[in-house]
Amino acid sequence: MNWDQIEGNWKQLKGQAQERWGELTNDELDEAAGQRQQLVGKLQERYGYAKEEAEREADEFAKQV
Repeated sequence: MNWDQIEGNWKQLKGQAQERWGELTNDELDEAAGQRQQLVGKLQERYGYAKEEAEREADEFAKQV
């Protein structure tokens, strides 16, 4: 799924994101709103990932949904 589709279906996909990244709060996921860069930033903040690692995590999520 591409990020435009993810953003459009974020309310349905938010649960899957919560399962994958359980440390992200509902508020953080709402702020990300399916936008790749926002999600990458939240992953960096919460998990301490380097930018490349956070981008890889986000892209893996997009492939699985």
